[in-house]
Amino acid sequence: MASFQPICMDNHQGVSRYGGRDLIGYAGKGMPGTWPGGAVVALNFVINYEEGGESCILHGDAQSEHLLSEIVGAVPLEGQRSANMESLYDYGARSGFWRLQRLFRDKCIPVTVFAVGMALERNPQVCQALKEMETWETASHGYRWIDYQNVDEETERAHIAKTIEVHERLLGKRPVGMYQGKPNVNTRRLVVEEGGFKYDSDSYADDLPYWNTEYETKPHLVIPYTLSENDMRFTSPANFANGQAFGSYLKDSLTYAVKEGKDGHPTMMSVGLHCRLARPGRVAGLEEFIDFAKTLGSDVWITTREQIGDFWYENHYPK
Repeated sequence: MASFQPICMDNHQGVSRYGGRDLIGYAGKGMPGTWPGGAVVALNFVINYEEGGESCILHGDAQSEHLLSEIVGAVPLEGQRSANMESLYDYGARSGFWRLQRLFRDKCIPVTVFAVGMALERNPQVCQALKEMETWETASHGYRWIDYQNVDEETERAHIAKTIEVHERLLGKRPVGMYQGKPNVNTRRLVVEEGGFKYDSDSYADDLPYWNTEYETKPHLVIPYTLSENDMRFTSPANFANGQAFGSYLKDSLTYAVKEGKDGHPTMMSVGLHCRLARPGRVAGLEEFIDFAKTLGSDVWITTREQIGDFWYENHYPK
């Protein structure tokens, strides 16, 4: 006989906003007006720069990395190095980053880079390239590319401070955006308490930026990210099989977003990219999508997350 789970009776029964969650959002109303220039979609490309900050016993960790690589189903090796995993991550720093950098540079496309602090420290050439890309934004991706679920507050707070110092020292400016990537329920509070971030992107809860007002400071802006329009799905079974499939999905997403925007519901679209996954065949599909997006002209505002944040502060700050 199947077991029966009783109805959960707690203090949040029937509550729409609780524990940092909000099930109401904009309630279907969306944003008033449009994006700059009359655009109905704000399109942001994100390059995740993580290589050299992942879990590895060379970095003082207890196990090897196992996530987001060509080895589908990899498991962490306790107390051991994984030679294959390390070299797959090295590919991202040695080759994949530069392929993406050339593509977006040559297409004159602004980009947001989610950069892991420890990874930046290991690659001065990448840091120099980021400094030279004047239309790019480099946001924080934490000091380590690890799971912060069970990391204590003191350590996470120190990591946030450390990665700000790394950005200032190596890039010449602090980050104004934060995407921890694998956060815990305290991460946003620690980001707000730090006081210098315009926004964080540790949310997948909406198609538009939104304000978090649960802290006793000024409203905090959240610019949601995506795990859907994201090349990480190449590493999952029964997902994107080739660059054409990736590009096609992105085209479908943007086409429908523009349709919704013209029907009175302007929106935002993020595209997530990872350097170690930037193989030629996949990037070929990405390039096709970039060319397609540019044909849509003023309907699509291709921009950085910082610029999206600035627009939201100027036009949609809570009154």
